[in-house]
Amino acid sequence: MLRHFLFIWILFPVMVVAQSEDSNSPEENPYPDSLNFAEIDWTFEDLPLGKILDSIIWDTFHSDTAMAIYNFGEDSIIPAIGMDSIIRARIAYLDAQTPFSLQYTTDVHRFINLYLRRHEMISRMLGLAEFYFPLFEETLDRFDMPLELKYLAIVESALNARARSRMGAQGLWQFMYNTGKIMDLEINSLVDERNDPYKSTVAACAYLHKMYDWFGDWNMALAAYNAGPGNVRKAIRRSGGKDSYWEIRPFLPRETQSYVPAFIAVNYVMHFAGEHGITPTPAMYSYFQVDSVQIRETLSFEAIAKAVNLNVEQIEALNPMYRKGLIPAGTSSYNTLVLPLPHLGVFLSNEDSIYKLAHQTMPEKEKEVEAEEVERVIHRVRSGENLSIIASRYKVGVSQIKQWNNLRSDRIYVGQRLQLQPKATAPASNQGASMATVKVVEKVTDKDQKEAVVHRVQIGDTLYDIAARYPGISAEDIMKWNNIQNPHRIKTGDKIKIYTN
Repeated sequence: MLRHFLFIWILFPVMVVAQSEDSNSPEENPYPDSLNFAEIDWTFEDLPLGKILDSIIWDTFHSDTAMAIYNFGEDSIIPAIGMDSIIRARIAYLDAQTPFSLQYTTDVHRFINLYLRRHEMISRMLGLAEFYFPLFEETLDRFDMPLELKYLAIVESALNARARSRMGAQGLWQFMYNTGKIMDLEINSLVDERNDPYKSTVAACAYLHKMYDWFGDWNMALAAYNAGPGNVRKAIRRSGGKDSYWEIRPFLPRETQSYVPAFIAVNYVMHFAGEHGITPTPAMYSYFQVDSVQIRETLSFEAIAKAVNLNVEQIEALNPMYRKGLIPAGTSSYNTLVLPLPHLGVFLSNEDSIYKLAHQTMPEKEKEVEAEEVERVIHRVRSGENLSIIASRYKVGVSQIKQWNNLRSDRIYVGQRLQLQPKATAPASNQGASMATVKVVEKVTDKDQKEAVVHRVQIGDTLYDIAARYPGISAEDIMKWNNIQNPHRIKTGDKIKIYTN
């Protein structure tokens, strides 16, 4: 009761201030039907109450994390040389708190020294951790996985959401193109969800969890994440059937032999950076200073920047999944915009006006992209089909299909999923399909003439995840239609019928 009273007492002055500001504001429409865009001032204001509440949250989580608590100079970084016994004891302390096998070895010490010499990078990582780690921890907790896995993103990408390796791996978790597709991440000319912090984290957790299910050991799961499960199985055979990372390590690829020691070193450095004189460099924002909104129409970063008074570089940093500075609308899978709280409030308070201005000032090329995005479909290759047959069916060109799917040749295989942007109406077999059915494998008709979507189970899928993708469908419905007794017994690759009508 007291807590409720205090909350009302705190908010009451806020509401009074908001009402007084509103009462002094004349009611007028700043965006009439007829607009001279040359004279438009792209300046929007948030609603007063929303602005005040956002400022409370902003101030609560805003702090100068760059304060040098230890007051060490640039050349006073404490190295790990000569600290063997101290480091050994600290790693033993960390090992006691995790299901990982965190061992102190010569290679681990070598990596600790390597990271400490790059103290500016570690300082940036400590700052970026305020933005990314709450997201990682929340997702890991949802999957019931060790929270220490958040440090793997430092090993993989140094917390750079746009990181790209020489081999083509991308994002915080460094997914290759084909692995990203297997994990159901959207990758096309405008969007690359390997660079989406949230969706790539979910995919990484699902993949790592599957590796743990296969090998029963978190260190082995890390090795499989780096080298692939096939190489881990080979190492197990060559070791004579050993089942721990440290026992099969000599039989793994050289890079993977260093992978777990590097992971242990990052665990150490992120925990004990302060003891080595390294303090955080503030990131642009903390996790609690931003939020997301689902947009309804295509918007360019430039239009958003003008509307909410940010620069394009800030929007790019918060939305690294969009490749061309353009957020396409028309599908529910990737139309999220991330903004700092005060600027998000401005966007939400003026959303319709922003769409109107952005659309009427949008270049014709972007309008064409907007139209194409609405017509996006996924085609699963069937036996006997080739690119020419598929192109003719959807009234598009073979070269377009190759471009949309990054194909270097005309070779396709049965079961392959092709992304298409048909200029005409989709074929009869796909007419009436909602956007929730973009994961369609095929459609079948049962003896009662009811049409069903056949969904292929992906890595990490649960019946509840699948049901959420189809409006009006519950997990219990799916169990009944497919005679599933135990919802936890579905396997990757299983085909499940879902009746959508």
